[in-house]
Amino acid sequence: MKWLVLLGLVAFSECIVKIPLRRVKTMRKTLSGKNMLNNFLKEDPYRLSQISFRGSNLTIHPLRNIRDIFYVGNITIGTPPQEFQVIFDTGSSDLWVPSIDCNSTSCATHVRFRHLQSSTFRPTNKTFRIIYGSGRMNGVIAYDTVRIGDLVSTDQPFGLSVEEYGFAHKRFDGILGLNYWNLSWSKAMPIFDKLKNEGAISEPVFAFYLSNITMNREVIACSEGCAALVDTGSSNIQGPGRLIDNIQRIIGATPRGSKYYVSCSAVNILPSIIFTINGVNYPVPPRAYILKDSRGHCYTTFKEKRVRRSTESWVLGEVFLRLYFSVFDRGNDRIGLARAV
Repeated sequence: MKWLVLLGLVAFSECIVKIPLRRVKTMRKTLSGKNMLNNFLKEDPYRLSQISFRGSNLTIHPLRNIRDIFYVGNITIGTPPQEFQVIFDTGSSDLWVPSIDCNSTSCATHVRFRHLQSSTFRPTNKTFRIIYGSGRMNGVIAYDTVRIGDLVSTDQPFGLSVEEYGFAHKRFDGILGLNYWNLSWSKAMPIFDKLKNEGAISEPVFAFYLSNITMNREVIACSEGCAALVDTGSSNIQGPGRLIDNIQRIIGATPRGSKYYVSCSAVNILPSIIFTINGVNYPVPPRAYILKDSRGHCYTTFKEKRVRRSTESWVLGEVFLRLYFSVFDRGNDRIGLARAV
């Protein structure tokens, strides 16, 4: 049975899926201060390598941290393989990349799949659409060979976008969903479910239960417990609007455009936000939930959830995942967390 390690994101073992995140000085911090970041991203495209250990079941598949906003890795689709840079997203379940037939502005800025160049491509007439917090796509289902490191899924269903909105100039071509099959918009079998059914890997879980959320030793949310989702496709901590507004008020953030800003000089004295899970506290300090924009101004990573539910729920994105080593066990519907080192 194969193991797959996605550095910074996912490692598949025989029983569980681990998501370790290593906190390092990021490219954004290193280059933004020197006004070099945009030039670097344009002039030095990052080619993700794959490292395989002969005689071992381990495959290393590195991920790239893009401006502390999301993590991407490379996959290939088709025969011969065509390479795409995708977000490994625990908040969704579908795999899709742009089609060569897509003429949207978003598609024009990304690598597009050329189906006529793949000898293993199999089309369908089934259409679907996906709505994300930051964009949406319309597409069709197709089948082809998909590779992630040493893992190969033949005749894998995946989406080809024919229309995209909101993804122009993003540093990824498509999205590879890691969540449950029943959450799929396309209803096509996710790649890791297919690999599990074939005995290649075991399965992950991405949801858990929050006991409460505190700041300054006061409960500010989840006073009676609430659901939460660990989402590698989200850069923020998201919750109900009124509770997010309260957090912004506590830390003295003021709105400016679509973001809330604080004085950079106040970052060292702001309180941590503490998520309590099964009686264990997981603090997120201000140095983690405050980021700098391209002008050097400091903004918060708390955002209102766009999808509203009748019960309180939260999304813990990269802000949280950069701090904690996470072990997901979908077979037993449980999660383990420990501070990343």
